Amino acid sequence: MVTNRELGKTRLPLWAGGFVVLICVAILGLSVWREWETHNADLRNAEIDVANLAHSLVQHADDTFELADTILVGLVHRLELDGTGPDTIAKLQTYLPTRKSSDRIRGIFVYDETGRWLATTEHVDFSRLNNSDREYFRQHRDSPAKNTLIGRPIKSRAGGQWIITASRRINHPDGSFAGVALLTIDVAYFAKFYERFDVGSNGSASLLNDAGIMLARSHDETSAFIGRDLSNTPLFREWKSRPAAAIYYFKSPLDGVQRLSYYQRSSRYPLMVLASKSQDDVLAPWRRAAAVRTAFVLGLVVLIAVIGFYLVRQLWQRQRMAQALVANEAHFRLLAEQSSDMVSRIGLDNRLLYVSPSCVRIIGWSPEELLGTSAVAGIHADDMERVEQAIASLKNDEAEEARFVYRQRHRDKGDIWAEAALHVTRASDSGEVDGVVAVVRDMTEQKDLQDKLASLATTDGLTGLANRRAFDERLAEEWARARRDGTQISLLLIDVDHFKKFNDHYGHQAGDGCLRALGRILSAQAKRPADLAARYGGEEFAVLLPNTGPDGCAEVGEEIREALHDLAMLHAQNPPSRLVTASIGAATSLPSQTALDCNTLVAGADRALYAAKDSGRDRMVMSGQVVPWPAKSA
Repeated sequence: MVTNRELGKTRLPLWAGGFVVLICVAILGLSVWREWETHNADLRNAEIDVANLAHSLVQHADDTFELADTILVGLVHRLELDGTGPDTIAKLQTYLPTRKSSDRIRGIFVYDETGRWLATTEHVDFSRLNNSDREYFRQHRDSPAKNTLIGRPIKSRAGGQWIITASRRINHPDGSFAGVALLTIDVAYFAKFYERFDVGSNGSASLLNDAGIMLARSHDETSAFIGRDLSNTPLFREWKSRPAAAIYYFKSPLDGVQRLSYYQRSSRYPLMVLASKSQDDVLAPWRRAAAVRTAFVLGLVVLIAVIGFYLVRQLWQRQRMAQALVANEAHFRLLAEQSSDMVSRIGLDNRLLYVSPSCVRIIGWSPEELLGTSAVAGIHADDMERVEQAIASLKNDEAEEARFVYRQRHRDKGDIWAEAALHVTRASDSGEVDGVVAVVRDMTEQKDLQDKLASLATTDGLTGLANRRAFDERLAEEWARARRDGTQISLLLIDVDHFKKFNDHYGHQAGDGCLRALGRILSAQAKRPADLAARYGGEEFAVLLPNTGPDGCAEVGEEIREALHDLAMLHAQNPPSRLVTASIGAATSLPSQTALDCNTLVAGADRALYAAKDSGRDRMVMSGQVVPWPAKSA
């Protein structure tokens, strides 16, 4: 009678054959899954690339048209105040070239209510030129709207090149139409800028308006696509239901290329950018690598099938085959347990008994160079004590495991940040601690990211200066240092004059531009490493000047005020200069001679600031001269 055990032996070749088939199917399935994941990962990476590119391009477009908007607002305001008489136009013809301070601006033009050219930055005879037939002119003539109009691409009558127009209506004092102020930007400027980015031979970067008109496009040397109407494409037909920015796969109606793209609308202007790559270009490296990997996997499967067939035939030699299976199992288990982290074993004498091959990638030394050396060699001196304490507590059986982040010297890169997880090992016979196993991974990128996040937490998002939190912390530190060293410390508080009126008159975008301009001035004046320029709140800024006396403080304050004057930013609601100005309050203290804290320095500068405002604005007042220094409260 056949027993169950004997029956199992007779079926063993069948089970083994089924196992081989299962392994082959699993390898093929895993290979297909891996290729699919790699395919998707390449597409996701390309999506990230085009998304980052779109963010950069829309910021560039916003900055370009913000500059155009600022110039037009100032020009229209001047014309509406001074009129369009011959004297004004003569001065304007001299003034216009000074506003064309950037390669972004092609030309600036002024037309009267009939479309006749009054002034321009172009060196042409415009006495007989008339632009009343232009679409933007008709729109401004027929609509009382005062906003800046971004037009569709047209060919310039002055130079013949394709241009994008930005224009504003000019009114007579009674509100009637007085003409148009126009600023032009070369389409070639955008195309040249887009060529800086590598989107592949079949990729493209495009600038369009919300109506679907192509304003500029890379790889368009003949300007064949400029002005093309794409409003009937799926992207614009479903415009209202789409988010402001998203990944978009489509077949290009311009060249028929299947594209992977990212579009993003401008939050400030009726514009959008479309950054795209050819899907074939993105997947070409994957296809080549997949072909090689697939050939390798098929070869491996065939090899496994042949070996499996051979093993099935040899199953009757159970002992030999059992040993072979055990060896293979150990081999595959070792492969499965390998890690990209550096694994090491540390003896009770702190010497390295084993180091995994990943040490070459983590710290730059090979296992052969590290074996027998001290486990704490290369650790930064500032971290050495706590690392040694952690290892000692494990070896003394005071803890089972420990985890910490420290600095480790890399053979080629200098100091890196690493994270170590330590566990004790015990002798199998006695259970006593006989060493420590350490798993170390490189944390440099994570540490850098943490440092960047910390920097963002102390920076003002609009101006790029230090924020109020960073200012308060630095003020306390510098006050304590000045008290220890017996040095002086000075503070300037700067407030933009009539800023609310500026915002109400020119709009919040212009207000933000004003604050950014003042921020750049303050950043330039904070010349020494210890100086700090910060946004104190709203339109109020602060400049902290350690180791600086009253004379130096007053000099910096006057330089700031003069630099703002030189900027000549129009502010019609700030007589008599009608320019953006600032009131400055200054204070200097010697902390070692007072028991008061750093708040008194702020209070002194604040009182001086109010004195500057009360005495007419656009000036600097030193605390202790015109206004008294704040006394210690009773």
